[in-house]
Amino acid sequence: MMRKNLLIFLVGFLLWPLLSMGQVKEYRTSKIKTKAPVIDGHIDEPVWNTVEWQGDFTQKEPYEFAPPSQKTVFKVLYDDNNLYVAVRAFDDEPDKIERRLGRRDHFEGDWIAVGVSSHFDHLTGYGFSVNAMGVKGDGIVTNDTEWDDTWNPVYYVKTSIDDKGWVAEFKIPFNQLRFGKKENYVWGFEVMRYLFRKQEMSLWQMVPQDASGWVSMWGELKGISHIKPKKEVALIPYVMGGVEKSPKEEGNPFKTGTDWNYNAGLDGKIAITNNLTLNFTINPDFGQVEADPSEVNLTAFETYFNERRPFFVEGAAIFKYPLIAGSGWSRENLFYSRRVGRTPQGYPFTESNEYVKLPRYTRILGAFKLSGKTQNGWTLGVIENLTNNEYATIDSIGTRNKQLVEPMTNYFVARVQKDIIRGKTILGGIVTATNRFFVDSSMMYLPKAAYSAGIDFEQYWLKKTYSLKAKFVGSTVAGTEESMIERQMAPQRYFQRPDATHLQVDSTLTQLTGYAGSIDLGKIATGHWRYGFKFNFVSPGLSINDIGYMRRADFINETSWVQYVLWNPFSIFRKMNIRVNQWMGWDFKGTWLYSGWRAGLETQFKNYWSYSMGLSGEGFDVDRHQLRGGPSLRTPGNTNFSMRIKSDSRKKLVAGINFSKGWGGQKWHKSFETGFNLSYQPLSNLQLSIDPLYSSGYVSTSYVATDEYNSNPVYISAALDRVSFQFNFRINYSLTPDLSIQYWGQPYFFSGNYSNFQKVTDAGNKNFYDQFHVYTEDEITYDESSNSYLVDETGNSQPDYSFENPDFSFYEFRSNFVIRWEYIPGSTAYFVWSQGRNGSVGEGNFYLQDRLTNLFESSPSNVFLLKLSYRLSF
Repeated sequence: MMRKNLLIFLVGFLLWPLLSMGQVKEYRTSKIKTKAPVIDGHIDEPVWNTVEWQGDFTQKEPYEFAPPSQKTVFKVLYDDNNLYVAVRAFDDEPDKIERRLGRRDHFEGDWIAVGVSSHFDHLTGYGFSVNAMGVKGDGIVTNDTEWDDTWNPVYYVKTSIDDKGWVAEFKIPFNQLRFGKKENYVWGFEVMRYLFRKQEMSLWQMVPQDASGWVSMWGELKGISHIKPKKEVALIPYVMGGVEKSPKEEGNPFKTGTDWNYNAGLDGKIAITNNLTLNFTINPDFGQVEADPSEVNLTAFETYFNERRPFFVEGAAIFKYPLIAGSGWSRENLFYSRRVGRTPQGYPFTESNEYVKLPRYTRILGAFKLSGKTQNGWTLGVIENLTNNEYATIDSIGTRNKQLVEPMTNYFVARVQKDIIRGKTILGGIVTATNRFFVDSSMMYLPKAAYSAGIDFEQYWLKKTYSLKAKFVGSTVAGTEESMIERQMAPQRYFQRPDATHLQVDSTLTQLTGYAGSIDLGKIATGHWRYGFKFNFVSPGLSINDIGYMRRADFINETSWVQYVLWNPFSIFRKMNIRVNQWMGWDFKGTWLYSGWRAGLETQFKNYWSYSMGLSGEGFDVDRHQLRGGPSLRTPGNTNFSMRIKSDSRKKLVAGINFSKGWGGQKWHKSFETGFNLSYQPLSNLQLSIDPLYSSGYVSTSYVATDEYNSNPVYISAALDRVSFQFNFRINYSLTPDLSIQYWGQPYFFSGNYSNFQKVTDAGNKNFYDQFHVYTEDEITYDESSNSYLVDETGNSQPDYSFENPDFSFYEFRSNFVIRWEYIPGSTAYFVWSQGRNGSVGEGNFYLQDRLTNLFESSPSNVFLLKLSYRLSF
């Protein structure tokens, strides 16, 4: 009998995790019939006694399905306007509760989160979290697993700490949630707790580590009835004033040393229906946004910068439409919001005695964004933007005139998705449109109109263990012959390449069309093994950069990958992830362009240190862009190794170091990069961090210039030694959860030293160095008076052509000091001080001391700004 009972116990113990996965927990709430609780972090009002505590949490990390080391319980109440949640996090060592103060959505320490799926579509959820110091964090989950922390709802939460642990008390207005009109409601519901000192995550409704879903596996909240959906209406007017102090330039009427500016505008949020919200902005100003980091771009492609402006950041996930399947192509997108309000693309024609004042950005006259999800599974997103005509002001001895540098432009995006069978099938589409309104012919080298459209399909099966995703995109741009020639010869296409026999520049073209597509098939969940295959293609004529972002066209690409994930602690490891992938690509002519592979490891040890490494290699690369429209160069294979080590992130002092080294076949290139980061938290509300990075590299050929000799183009390149150094440092100081001070500064230095000048003679030769002729000392001389190199190919002591000395060193410092105060929920005051200084010298050697001297001797530009907004709710 004893053996039988022991067997039953063991079988039950082993099967319990599997059985618990299928058990959907329920919590039954009750409507408040007396006075609502005061949100103060103390659960002492009698109204809380009308509902029961519920707990029985399960550990998700690190020991899956194990009991949590500390107990957690919660209660839920509601009235006609709000949902109330009280969570008690017991702790038998309350003095070890980690209390850290920071800005909203950027906090550490012990925290509690509540998830509400008021749609109850098993795909969409709203997250509300708070740490032990009362700092909020929030976001929306879409498509079951995709987290978007840009959503900033207005809700109320307070915390308190006592000898039993700590308490969080939430009040979530119903106008921050989306739900249809019903008599009785069932909502998805989840409560999460994070114990910082053990990096332990526990859940009320257990969701396994290898689960393919998240919201779809939450528990259920029942008992809510006879409430009405609330429509949120909020208007947020703002006023802003500022001054820029910059170096005065004698004789320049636009650089007097002081430039005052002021602005006013209106932001708003209106619930059109219970499920659709309209956000709008009139005459927006984003002066409080942190500056972009410094960089030197020596490639043919434009730099990608992350979006930081609040109107475009919040809810941006619905408009993301990646062009290509695969993490290496994540920036290629049909909508790149930095196009809206961009730096003007034109430059005026001026004489030598004239001064010019250029606008830094294109002013956005107004924008609106309609987004939401209906009860029957339709996700909708529409964004409409109108930017102003921008003019450069030209002063000629007191006489002024204006020239257009950016035409008025309308940017439009519409996105739709339909969930079928609780998200097991998803159909979607997108349309983008860019229309320019020219007031004269000076900028008609830009397309008048550009449109793109895409359709997408996702299918999941076997409890979303496997997935199939497919996408097809088309584009068309129209304008003058000049604008179409510009597009055909742009870096993304280079139709003029002499070896691109399948392409040609059509000077009569007034419309350019193209297409792209992708297929992504894989096992994405359940068990330790994951794997997949991706296939992509982009036709030569695809053009989306009027409103999107794309670096390359004319390629076909395949990628396959396999991954092994271990999430339960073993041996000395807390968790581990191993991944291997390979890729190959061709152009539309069938030319094999590249091939490569990568193996990577990420792990965390039981002492909470972490380590990652990667080893990658490429067999060769046909570089179609290095010569800026010239023939393709063939570069040998290369290998790269990288690693990163990080110390225990629970400590007040956290350190990390990263290192990478690359080397190429036939010694054609080498690279080295190393850096470290230190983060120190001397106080619960003060964090200091530094992040220096040193990088160096050598390539035996880098583009310098294109010239002409005997009516033929001459493509000139050279060996390049480059060195860069940057030093980021941050100070984050929070006086309260709603009042914070931040400082960021970054000195940046870059030097490029060119040597061994050469011209391309046999591009594409498999022997790398046989593609070039290196100029001899008799063929090339340096002319100091013009800072140029003179080339004499005929030997008659007369230069046949010349090019400017490309050596340079660039130095820059950027900083932002921001005081942010959310004086009432949704209303903020900002004080901003931004400083910038930069310069360059025609010297390619990297001497840090000299560059520091140059930087400190350069004159700074300082911008001081005060911005105040006030939220009006109706």
